[in-house]
Amino acid sequence: MKFKKVLRILLHIVFWSFTAGIAALAALIFIYGNDLPDYRKLATYAPPVATRLYAADGSLLIEYAEERRVFIDYDDMPSQLVNAFIAAEDQNFWTHPGIDVQGITRAVINNGARMLGFNTNFSGASTITQQVAKNFFLTSERSLSRKIKEAILALRLERTFSKKHILTLYMNEIFLGARAYGVGSAALMYFNKPVSELSLAECAFLASLPKAPNDRDRAVERRNYVIKRMLAEGYITRAQADEAYAEELNINSGFTEQMYAAFQYFAEDVRRQLLNKLGREVLYNQGLYIKTTIDPKLQRAAAEALNKELDAYNAGRTDKIQGAIIAMNPHTGRILAMTGGRSFSESSFNRATQAYRQIGSTIKPFVYLAALERGMSPEALLLDAPIVGIRENGVEWKPENYDKKFLGDIPLRLSLETSRNVPTVRLAQDIGPENAIEMAQRFGVYPKNMQNVNVAMALGAGETTLENLVLGYSAFINGGHAIKPQMVDYIQDRYGRSIGGTTTEIVEWSPDLLPPETKEEAEPLADAQSLYQIVSILQGAVERGTGRQARVEGHTIAGKTGTTNEVKDVWFVGFSKNLIAGVYLGYDTPKPLGKGAGSHMAARVFADFMRVALENEKNQPFPVPDGLTFMRVNRRSGASASVDPDGTIITEAFKIGQKPNPAPRRSTMDTSPVVGGVF
Repeated sequence: MKFKKVLRILLHIVFWSFTAGIAALAALIFIYGNDLPDYRKLATYAPPVATRLYAADGSLLIEYAEERRVFIDYDDMPSQLVNAFIAAEDQNFWTHPGIDVQGITRAVINNGARMLGFNTNFSGASTITQQVAKNFFLTSERSLSRKIKEAILALRLERTFSKKHILTLYMNEIFLGARAYGVGSAALMYFNKPVSELSLAECAFLASLPKAPNDRDRAVERRNYVIKRMLAEGYITRAQADEAYAEELNINSGFTEQMYAAFQYFAEDVRRQLLNKLGREVLYNQGLYIKTTIDPKLQRAAAEALNKELDAYNAGRTDKIQGAIIAMNPHTGRILAMTGGRSFSESSFNRATQAYRQIGSTIKPFVYLAALERGMSPEALLLDAPIVGIRENGVEWKPENYDKKFLGDIPLRLSLETSRNVPTVRLAQDIGPENAIEMAQRFGVYPKNMQNVNVAMALGAGETTLENLVLGYSAFINGGHAIKPQMVDYIQDRYGRSIGGTTTEIVEWSPDLLPPETKEEAEPLADAQSLYQIVSILQGAVERGTGRQARVEGHTIAGKTGTTNEVKDVWFVGFSKNLIAGVYLGYDTPKPLGKGAGSHMAARVFADFMRVALENEKNQPFPVPDGLTFMRVNRRSGASASVDPDGTIITEAFKIGQKPNPAPRRSTMDTSPVVGGVF
């Protein structure tokens, strides 16, 4: 009887304890459950995702993000990665209702024993579901009320969503150090590979990170603990565990450091443009797919060519020069390569797009084009003779040629091919400085509102960027059309919808969408025949004039050198039929480069780049417009080869009404052979 009485009392205690527990739980739910966040929005989870920048060939260049995250669907997660996190964080995940009673009991016993002096570890009892509730809706404050809210939310999440959905939320949201959120980003950050390629040991390492995401000192120890837990839970065999224990842990120093440094100037220019166009929230958190115009092969070739020349010049010097190179398709403006300096990590200043410098003799083709457009023949004679000092803006100056010599009457072509200064000044005076410079403004090299236009600008005293100069030269070979630089082909959001580019808006297709109306092509900037004559002269500058260092065997190349006063800046802009590139070298704070420096340095960079760019291309001569007549003439006199056969004979392109010069009268000036100079 006594036993039955004790049993009855115990049953009453259990009953009333259970009833009290239920009542307490109901009270807690009543108190804390009414003002909890709306957890149902997690049904359409769309986390902040890194925007990724891709080259034209689809290879990844770099990513932009405030929180680096690559969303991975549950079905795309390797089973060993899932098992590693469950073994490390919540071994009863698949069976508990959101809170783990066994885990809570174990934590109470372990922590109590620890407080009493026993050698046990402190342990927590938060399930993966509770961590989802905390990470998405609650703060990290240590309080009873927060833990109660967390538990209530966890129970509700489990009633609403599947285990797989909850695990997907957790593994894409959890912070894993190094600004990486979620397993997809962490796999790239630490191992430079997608989750599908992770080894068992690497999965275990990632699963060890939630407890101490920024602690690298115990990385191997913590990884091995996860492997041990996976073995204990039956997820792996002893042989698999031993192999994982033995695997060397090779952690990358960071995903972005694995990117090619050569692309950083280009990527930064894209970032600035898109930040202004799309805003910070969209650019950094909406997981955009940005397909750029950059060609990895050409980009590496450009960076290598530039750095080779810079290193050669800077060797043994304390004051280093900088430089830039930019290459594009002259018909579309698509930028194929861009390097704005020796090292982006040393200086992010982009000398291809941000540096305004005097451009020296690279301006001359525009001056000569203005003359050709007015009907002058490529063989029209210009006087290369001393000019009495010119006064402009209160300053008197006397133009000189690079070789300090004067050649008398020389053809316009020869003057430009060999970059003679004095005949250029006379030409600018003849057609008017405003007309000479207006051509450069028309082609976008100089701004339309440029003030104080004068003759000195015809020798390159005005300032512009390398990008503007290359865009201006592009019109020489694209039919005289102004183009805009294009760095992005298209942009897609995380769902694959096109949202626009940097220069044109891309409209999402729909069945009722009509084709766009054809826009009338703008009038060319200059007539086709004059443009061809300039291109032909610039081809001569490379073949036998100042640009000989830019020759590329087996390919038709045209271009122009440029050097400013005292050789402070050196330039070369050149092109084949479908590729144009410009090079600039100089100090960031302009000063003379010193003995032996000159535009040949920039021409060498161009040639090194173009050899790689054109190595698998067939030679393509420049197209010839209708209406031109070709005749053989003496290069020195411009007379027909039949009446002046001595010396270098070339083929000249004449418009209707133009013809070779009469038989020459020999000048009393210096008539030594004319070769290229440094300008």
